[in-house]
Amino acid sequence: MDDTDVVPPAAKLVRDFINTYEPQVDQESLTTPSALSGWLAERRLLPENAQLDPENVAAAVTLREGLRAVLLRHAGHAADGSAIEKLNETLAELPLRLTFADGSSGYRLSSATDTPFGLAVGQLADAIRASTQDGSWLRLKVCSRDTCRWAFYDASRNQVRRWCSMAGCGNHIKMQRAYAARKGRQRQATAATGGSSA
Repeated sequence: MDDTDVVPPAAKLVRDFINTYEPQVDQESLTTPSALSGWLAERRLLPENAQLDPENVAAAVTLREGLRAVLLRHAGHAADGSAIEKLNETLAELPLRLTFADGSSGYRLSSATDTPFGLAVGQLADAIRASTQDGSWLRLKVCSRDTCRWAFYDASRNQVRRWCSMAGCGNHIKMQRAYAARKGRQRQATAATGGSSA
C-alpha cells in the first residue's frame, strides 16, 4: 500500500471517501444517514450533531462512484461514462461558489447552500481543488484489477503505478498473465506437433 506520510491531506480525504466502499469484498461503509454523518463528522466536514437523510446517502454514493470512475481514467482505463454523468448531475444540484479569504491570495470552493450535506460536499470539492493545485490530483487512481478498484495514491516518480498493492493485486495480475502466456505457448506447441491441447 502507499506511504501515508507522502499523501497530501486533501488527496487523502478524496481517496478515503472513495474507499468507503470496497468492491472486492462488497463492503459498504455509507449504509445509513448516521453512518454517512459519522464518517463526515470524523473528518470535520460536518458538526457531530448534523442530521442527514437517505437522499443524502444516495447522493454521496453517486458522488463517490463518479469519482471512482474519474480515478479509473487517471490510471489510463476506460471509465463508466454514466457514472461521471451522474456525478455531474448530482454536483449541479449542490452548487458551489468561489470564495477568497482576507489576507490571502488563495481561494477555495465552498457550498452555495447551507444544508449540512451541501457544506460537506463543498469541502470535498475544495479537496479536489487543492489536490489539483498541489499536483496530487492525477496521482489519485483506482486499482487496475477489475475485482478491486481500490483508490490509491501513486507516489511513484514516473506515476505509472497500476495497482493498489504490488504484493497483492499486482502479483495476482502478473501471475494470471504468466499463466495465460504459458497456456498459449502450450497450445502453439501442441498445434505445431499436431497433437491435442487437452
